[in-house]
Formats: sequence, C-alpha cells, structure tokens
Amino acid sequence: MSKSSVSEICKNLDKEVESFRNRPPERRYPFLTVDAKYFKVHENNRVISKALMIAYGTNEQGHREILGFAAYRNESKDTWQDFLKSLKKRGLKGVIMITSDAHEGIIHAISEVFPTVPWQRCQFHFSKNVVDKTPKKYQTGIRAELQEMFACNTLKEARNKKDQIIQEYQDVAETAMSCLDEGFESAMTAMILPRGMQRFFRTSNAIERLNKELKRRSQVIGIFPNEESLIRLMGSVLIEQNSLSQSGKVIFKKESYEALLTSDVQEKLLVIAKEQATMLAA
Repeated sequence: MSKSSVSEICKNLDKEVESFRNRPPERRYPFLTVDAKYFKVHENNRVISKALMIAYGTNEQGHREILGFAAYRNESKDTWQDFLKSLKKRGLKGVIMITSDAHEGIIHAISEVFPTVPWQRCQFHFSKNVVDKTPKKYQTGIRAELQEMFACNTLKEARNKKDQIIQEYQDVAETAMSCLDEGFESAMTAMILPRGMQRFFRTSNAIERLNKELKRRSQVIGIFPNEESLIRLMGSVLIEQNSLSQSGKVIFKKESYEALLTSDVQEKLLVIAKEQATMLAA
C-alpha cells in the first residue's frame, strides 16, 4: 500500500475513534468500573510506558458500555482526576457506585470528582493482596476462607467471618490480617445492592478481561510509534469490544434498576461514601 493510502486509512480511523471516545453518554450509568493498562510507546526518541485509562459503565438497562479512554504518562491523583472529570464533563450521570483496584490515585479522584459516590474495592485484587502477605503454607487456607467471607448472605455474616479469620490467623499472618481488617469495609460496598446485582460489581473482572484482549491485540505491534497510534489502534479494538457488549445479555433488567431507585439502597450508599471520604481525609 502507498503511504498516501495508509495515511487516508489512519485519518478515517482517527475520526471514528475520536467520535466514539468523545461521544456524550446516552443514558444514566449507575455502575462504573475503571482501570488502566500500560503499553510501550515511542516518545522523544525513547520508549516509555503509558497508561491507557478505561471507563466501563453499566447503563440503566443493564448493558455494559465502554464510556471513555485516554492515554496518560502515569497513574497519579492528578491524571485519574483529569480522566474522571472528562467523563463528567461529557455528561456522565446517575453513578451510584464505582469499582476499581486500590490504586491511591483512583481513590483520591473518586472522592474529588464523585464525592457522593461510594467506592467498591475489587474483591479479587483485595483477596490477592491479603494472600500475598500470608506465609505460603497458609495461603490455600486463607484463600478458601476469604471466598466463604465474600459469599456470605449479609454484611453482618461477612463481618463475623472476617473476625473469625483474623482470630484464626493473627499469630501466623499478622500483616495479612491487618490488610484484611483495614480493607474489609471498602471491599463490601456491593453487599448493599440487591443480591442479584452484587456479583457483577464486586470485582473489576469485566474490565480485566477487556485489558487481556487489548494486550493480545497489541502483541503484534510491540511498541507503538507514538501516542496517536496507541489511541487509534487500541481505540478501534475498544469500539469492536463495545459492540460485542451491546449485543450481549443484560446484567439486570430495567425494572430491577427502577426498583433499586425506590428502595433505601441509594441512601445507604451515600452514607458509605461519606464514611469513606471521612476516612480518606483523616
């Protein structure tokens, strides 16, 4: 292909990707999951890692949708705040819970940009954090205990299970038990939701699967020649993945969402958001 043909194709892709990632949200998105995936990019005659931040929302009709993405030099309080602000500026509304890993920049940005929205710490990452701090010979046992804790029917049962785990392993895994005690409440925000919704929003697994697909598709490239090519090519993959999500099964029915709005769930989530803000400020 000639250089002019390649250039013309890139221009068309750029228009499509920019239109997609800057489009105004069409609906309300009660649930938001955010994460970042790093890619190698050429910049100023050097190869550096850039974070591609992604926002994955679930709308009021139960469909998951990629709401936005942007490349940053790193993950920090400022860059995450800038990314979340861009979503809000485009019209993102109706968010009642945000799920992510425990990156300090994300937690800070949520408190600044969405101060009335509680944070759900990804249970998968939280469990891994606890297990990694545990001596190897106890890891299998603690992993099983944590799974039982996450499967509890009520928050009260989960707290009792947590206390039981700490009492059982405190002497042999003190650091891990401190991690469990300190991070427990933020990892249990989703338990306020109706039982049928909890498993979809208690982890960031959905966006992790998306990141794996981005990694797989980027392997043929290796190092991106510039940031524009990163946005262009990975943005094209995200457009494709978004179409697949839109055509998939709904996570919940619109009636379930409407019932949630008339319950006391939102009030309870607001209380949790205030508690988290107070703890962060301290």
